[in-house]
Amino acid sequence: MSASASFHALVILNLLFVTGAWCLARPSVQAAIVLVMVSGMWVVGNGPIEGRVLWSYSRAHGITESDLLSVIGVIIAAITVWRARPGGRHRRS
Repeated sequence: MSASASFHALVILNLLFVTGAWCLARPSVQAAIVLVMVSGMWVVGNGPIEGRVLWSYSRAHGITESDLLSVIGVIIAAITVWRARPGGRHRRS
Protein backbone atom coordinates (compact mmCIF):
# COMPACT_ATOMS: atom_id res chain seq x y z
CA MET A 1 0.00 0.00 0.00
CA SER A 2 1.55 3.26 -1.13
CA ALA A 3 1.14 6.64 0.48
CA SER A 4 -0.26 7.96 -2.80
CA ALA A 5 -3.06 5.36 -2.86
CA SER A 6 -3.97 6.15 0.75
CA PHE A 7 -4.02 9.87 -0.04
CA HIS A 8 -6.33 9.36 -3.03
CA ALA A 9 -8.66 7.18 -0.97
CA LEU A 10 -8.85 9.87 1.72
CA VAL A 11 -9.58 12.55 -0.91
CA ILE A 12 -12.46 10.47 -2.28
CA LEU A 13 -13.73 9.83 1.26
CA ASN A 14 -13.75 13.58 1.94
CA LEU A 15 -15.59 14.16 -1.36
CA LEU A 16 -18.16 11.59 -0.27
CA PHE A 17 -18.77 13.39 3.02
CA VAL A 18 -18.87 16.85 1.40
CA THR A 19 -21.31 15.82 -1.33
CA GLY A 20 -23.47 14.03 1.24
CA ALA A 21 -23.60 17.20 3.31
CA TRP A 22 -24.36 19.21 0.16
CA CYS A 23 -27.32 16.93 -0.58
CA LEU A 24 -28.66 17.24 2.94
CA ALA A 25 -28.19 21.02 3.14
CA ARG A 26 -29.31 21.99 -0.39
CA PRO A 27 -31.31 19.16 -1.96
CA SER A 28 -31.14 19.16 -5.75
CA VAL A 29 -31.03 16.58 -8.49
CA GLN A 30 -27.57 17.82 -9.50
CA ALA A 31 -26.24 17.26 -5.98
CA ALA A 32 -27.75 13.75 -5.95
CA ILE A 33 -26.09 12.91 -9.28
CA VAL A 34 -22.71 14.05 -7.99
CA LEU A 35 -23.17 12.02 -4.80
CA VAL A 36 -23.97 8.85 -6.79
CA MET A 37 -20.87 9.42 -8.94
CA VAL A 38 -18.65 9.94 -5.89
CA SER A 39 -20.19 6.86 -4.25
CA GLY A 40 -19.14 4.87 -7.30
CA MET A 41 -15.65 6.33 -7.12
CA TRP A 42 -15.50 5.32 -3.45
CA VAL A 43 -16.29 1.66 -4.20
CA VAL A 44 -13.45 1.58 -6.72
CA GLY A 45 -10.91 3.70 -4.80
CA ASN A 46 -11.34 2.65 -1.16
CA GLY A 47 -8.85 -0.22 -1.31
CA PRO A 48 -6.20 1.13 1.07
CA ILE A 49 -8.70 1.81 3.87
CA GLU A 50 -11.38 -0.84 3.33
CA GLY A 51 -11.73 -2.33 6.79
CA ARG A 52 -12.99 -5.81 7.59
CA VAL A 53 -14.67 -8.04 5.04
CA LEU A 54 -18.33 -8.45 5.98
CA TRP A 55 -19.33 -10.85 3.20
CA SER A 56 -17.15 -12.71 0.70
CA TYR A 57 -18.55 -13.74 -2.65
CA SER A 58 -15.27 -15.15 -3.98
CA ARG A 59 -11.81 -15.86 -2.66
CA ALA A 60 -10.54 -12.41 -3.67
CA HIS A 61 -13.68 -10.25 -3.52
CA GLY A 62 -16.22 -9.25 -0.93
CA ILE A 63 -18.20 -6.47 0.70
CA THR A 64 -16.19 -4.49 3.26
CA GLU A 65 -17.13 -2.03 5.98
CA SER A 66 -16.20 0.98 3.89
CA ASP A 67 -18.31 -0.24 0.95
CA LEU A 68 -21.33 0.48 3.13
CA LEU A 69 -20.55 4.20 2.86
CA SER A 70 -21.40 3.99 -0.84
CA VAL A 71 -24.73 2.39 -0.01
CA ILE A 72 -25.46 5.19 2.45
CA GLY A 73 -24.45 7.72 -0.21
CA VAL A 74 -26.91 6.27 -2.71
CA ILE A 75 -29.67 6.26 -0.06
CA ILE A 76 -28.96 9.93 0.72
CA ALA A 77 -29.04 10.68 -3.03
CA ALA A 78 -32.45 9.00 -3.35
CA ILE A 79 -33.79 10.99 -0.39
CA THR A 80 -32.35 14.15 -1.97
CA VAL A 81 -34.16 13.52 -5.25
CA TRP A 82 -37.38 12.97 -3.30
CA ARG A 83 -36.87 16.20 -1.34
CA ALA A 84 -35.99 18.19 -4.49
CA ARG A 85 -39.03 17.12 -6.51
CA PRO A 86 -41.43 19.84 -7.64
CA GLY A 87 -43.94 20.56 -4.90
CA GLY A 88 -41.72 18.85 -2.35
CA ARG A 89 -42.20 19.90 1.22
CA HIS A 90 -38.53 20.74 1.70
CA ARG A 91 -37.95 22.58 -1.57
CA ARG A 92 -36.46 26.04 -1.17
CA SER A 93 -37.50 28.89 -3.45
